[in-house]
Amino acid sequence: MPLNDVFISYHPIVNFSYFTLVLLFAMFFIHPFCLLMSLMGAFFYSIYLNGRKALKFNLKYMLPMLFMTALINPAFNHEGVTILIYLENGNPLTLESIAYGIAAATMLITVICWFSCYHSVMTSDKFVYLFGRIIPSLSLIFSMVLRFVPRFKAQLYVVSRAQRGIGRDVSNGSILARIKHGIKIISIMVTWMLDNGIETADSMKSRGYGLPGRTAFSIYSFDKRDAIAMSVLTLAGGYIMIGVVFGGLYYRYFPSMKSSKISVFTISQFITYTGLCFMPLVINLWEDRKWRLLKLNN
Repeated sequence: MPLNDVFISYHPIVNFSYFTLVLLFAMFFIHPFCLLMSLMGAFFYSIYLNGRKALKFNLKYMLPMLFMTALINPAFNHEGVTILIYLENGNPLTLESIAYGIAAATMLITVICWFSCYHSVMTSDKFVYLFGRIIPSLSLIFSMVLRFVPRFKAQLYVVSRAQRGIGRDVSNGSILARIKHGIKIISIMVTWMLDNGIETADSMKSRGYGLPGRTAFSIYSFDKRDAIAMSVLTLAGGYIMIGVVFGGLYYRYFPSMKSSKISVFTISQFITYTGLCFMPLVINLWEDRKWRLLKLNN
């Protein structure tokens, strides 16, 4: 858990509500301004949470994926009225298909970045706290899934190192021997996964998880700060939904690109959506500023 992030310390219902809003909006809003603001908010927040690791991942994997996805769409989608050139096979290359490809690629990268932030902020403990009484079995499975990937990678590293120590790693021997070593490692990991799942299920069952009337210790409390943040999320999300209903964030790519007319209402929608996307960063920067002023005064 990043120690410098203040948004993580908010109540789980605030964290979950925020990521629910930004993920839903990121998956359904295709207006270029909304796509850009959502991408920037997710990109910078992921860097704030995970530092150089996130920056390296975004530049090494997300940026090439963005360009690759943006190039694939015009190769197969030839809709649009603005024809730029004709390809060798006779199909037209249109401005609208290029723009839509960039928008679809941006949407994909944005959702992945938001999910990386969600994984850092919404821990399995928070998810079980929110949904343990409502859907105990599903919340337990979901929390186990969230923990599975990092634990699987750590265990795979341990098993691979152990196998390498006895000369049975995938990098040792002939091709056939490497395949056999790889199958052996996979067999070990499958056994570990099954045993781990059984142990977790037995442990939770012995503790009475999911039984009616069962109480649980919790370190989370909903205070005034959480109430203010929840009110801001509710008002911002509600106002953005009003904009969706009345076409404030309307945009189309086919057959020609067209958006809603710029007005005071649409500008207010853009400002609200920008504030929502950058809300965690604004909270952190504000707290950092308060901390610096406090140190200067002392």
